[in-house]
Amino acid sequence: MATLAPATLAPLDDEPALAERFSFKMAIAMALTVVLGFSTQLAMGRSTFASPLRVHLHAMVFMGWVAIFLTQSYLATRGPVALHRKLGWVAAGWAGLMVVMGFVVTVTMARNGTVPFFFMPQQFLIADPLTVLTFAAITAYAIANRKRTDWHARLHICGMAVIIAPAFGRLLPMPLLSPYAFEAAGTATLIFPLAGMIRDKRKLGRVHPAWLLGAAAIIGNILLFDLIAYSPLGTSIYHFATAGSPGAAVPGLAFPAPPAGGLITGR
Repeated sequence: MATLAPATLAPLDDEPALAERFSFKMAIAMALTVVLGFSTQLAMGRSTFASPLRVHLHAMVFMGWVAIFLTQSYLATRGPVALHRKLGWVAAGWAGLMVVMGFVVTVTMARNGTVPFFFMPQQFLIADPLTVLTFAAITAYAIANRKRTDWHARLHICGMAVIIAPAFGRLLPMPLLSPYAFEAAGTATLIFPLAGMIRDKRKLGRVHPAWLLGAAAIIGNILLFDLIAYSPLGTSIYHFATAGSPGAAVPGLAFPAPPAGGLITGR
């Protein structure tokens, strides 16, 4: 719930306090997943504070969203509602900043030829930006439905789930999941809307359509980035993005060799 608090509930929702407490618990679980994934990466020496400035800015922006998301979920539960509304507009702009930083870091890694070896560079170049755009689309739809609490809260959880794929990518044995590592990390994010579906079925007797829409968006994102990545369009995008850079010499649809000195992400 990273935007404005609504005034009324749609018929499918249950008692407001119970629904808001569930959303806050989901927010905590998602934040812990992100922290666990990236702290594990740091502990294993696969990330470093010596990374370029763009990587630090990317980390600050995306971790900032986690903090906003968690704060908004808390404020929706306990208030003050006025602060929730004001912070909601900040969050709306912050989501746009995330799109920009997502594109910058992804394109730079493709151009530098430093895409992780368990991803095909062309797939990486297509999948990451498309994923952050999917997050932005779901978030925008949640904003548009801010006066419908049942939709608003559930859509924000689904939007957050989309961008947790990188955290799962740091918890799952990605090299062992190749050539479907990207798909595996994306599919893992469905655990959150599925948890919401189970909760709704038990409490309300049926599943809220917002969960179905969110799950469809996650699955559709995976199908679409594969469809584009393995197409002539994906090849054209890859050649355009890497032209004149070291990445141009890296085959777009082949897995790079594992680095001799160990994997360091975000270069």
